[in-house]
Amino acid sequence: MFNDKRKYIDKPFWRLFIILIVVAIIALFSAGSTLAYADDSLLGPILKQIIFIAMGVAAAWFIQFLPTWSIRLVGYGILAVSIVCILLILPPNSPFASNINEASRWFKLGALQFQPSELAKMSLVIVVADLLTRIKNPEDERKYFLYTLALTVITCLPIMLSNLSTAILLAGIVFLMWFLTRINWRYYCTVAGVCIALMIMGYFIVEFGYVRPERELKGPLKRATLWVKRIDAKILDNRTDSETFRLTDENYQSSIAKVAIARGGKSPIGVLPGNSQERDFLPLAYADYIFAIIVEETGFIGALLLILLYLAILVRACYASTKFADSASMLMVMGLALLLTCQALISMMVAVGLGPVTGQPLPMISKGGTSVTVTSLYFGIMMCVAREQNQLQAEQQAVKQESFNEIPTITLDLDPKNENENKNENENKNENIV
Repeated sequence: MFNDKRKYIDKPFWRLFIILIVVAIIALFSAGSTLAYADDSLLGPILKQIIFIAMGVAAAWFIQFLPTWSIRLVGYGILAVSIVCILLILPPNSPFASNINEASRWFKLGALQFQPSELAKMSLVIVVADLLTRIKNPEDERKYFLYTLALTVITCLPIMLSNLSTAILLAGIVFLMWFLTRINWRYYCTVAGVCIALMIMGYFIVEFGYVRPERELKGPLKRATLWVKRIDAKILDNRTDSETFRLTDENYQSSIAKVAIARGGKSPIGVLPGNSQERDFLPLAYADYIFAIIVEETGFIGALLLILLYLAILVRACYASTKFADSASMLMVMGLALLLTCQALISMMVAVGLGPVTGQPLPMISKGGTSVTVTSLYFGIMMCVAREQNQLQAEQQAVKQESFNEIPTITLDLDPKNENENKNENENKNENIV
């Protein structure tokens, strides 16, 4: 049975996955100089990340052979566990929280440490896809819309307290899934209007109540002042000419990233891999701003190819789901592909200065064990759907071929004696009827 499934592996998906892994390893070698300084080892941090990548590849290989119904079933359990972990790290001084960069995003239990929000993103998409495809009539439409809305709120609200951009990204993907399922547009437009109104109201409350009076905001929403300051820095740029090129703690990362991109823009192919200078000055160059180092070393051509690579993954996911008989699997793979691609585009936009700082990693490329592993799970699930699609098409083709080859046998009796006997039998039958 296993050997039969191996015949239907989606090879184009695996090629895209392997190319992305190669890019990730090369980019980490180029951008990981500060890691080498900190660990006093050149290969140690990189080998650690390669181990995470290998674990992710092994998980993707295993998942692609699972039935899609089992993935949807497990998704409910993962969502419940991830929400519990997120809630456990919210209280101040929680023993389960690991604070990094003034944000409690990591769940810690002994030697185990991971970001539950990454698991929540994946599992929420799986659960929402399963619920939306149960809609059979208008009553179901309203019921399952409310179910998915409630799950989205329960998942996104605690995530928002430490990572606003992830919560907005996840809510946006659910919105797109409502659109793809053709939910009544009044439902999701109402939700979108309420969310936008709350965000605008919250912005003005924090802006005029805390940021401008320079008051400190305490409690669960203490990071709200940081969000507003980042928006102000991008939209309400009130710096004078003397402040434009002044490095501060708030603009240091984005300023060095701009320098890296400017160096890469001098040539269509950049300064070539391994020749980056700004990697030594850009904090966490191997994480949120790794795209700036990629642009510096590979120029416009390298940046364009990487964008096309992520778009190719989305296109392949669309192709794998367009003719899939199971609508739940189709919506699941589309949701994961949109989540992966949108996150990549947001990370790139932030790195080049087209958006406020969000902290979104570049999928599969930015350093991070949880991010790389969960992204590999995305690929495993998408390749599972593609493999089932290939198997279904092959089975249908085999049935058509078998039915085409079944030619009915027709016997012709050319003996005149038999013909006369048949004629006499028919005449006798007619006489008996009369």
